[in-house]
Amino acid sequence: MSVTSLFWVAAGGALGSTARYLAMIAAGQWVGTGFPWGTLFVNIVGSFVMGLLAELGALVWQPGQDLKVFLTVGILGGFTTFSTFSLDVALLVERHDWLVASLYIGLAVTLSVGALFAAMALVRAVWVG
Repeated sequence: MSVTSLFWVAAGGALGSTARYLAMIAAGQWVGTGFPWGTLFVNIVGSFVMGLLAELGALVWQPGQDLKVFLTVGILGGFTTFSTFSLDVALLVERHDWLVASLYIGLAVTLSVGALFAAMALVRAVWVG
């Protein structure tokens, strides 16, 4: 770890967190706040982008360490919200909204992991053939 890498993680985290905040506000205005749509959205999109970066890095793109941590740990770490996801689940459970909590857990995990695999397959289809 270097001071430079730490700077890039912090800079990326600021950008990712800002993007998350704006995305969650937009989602709340667009579809309402009765369901944690904003958190679900950023986790799916973040997982998809992580899949793209992971597969591109494995197959065709070798970014430097600073750029890699800026994008993955920084931006995506700030943008995705597993801790917020956990809080959303806890709040739904506290409201005794078991069905919605279960649906949310299933959708968030399944669609986020699915988005990562979809991105990896997309990169393979485009660059590997």
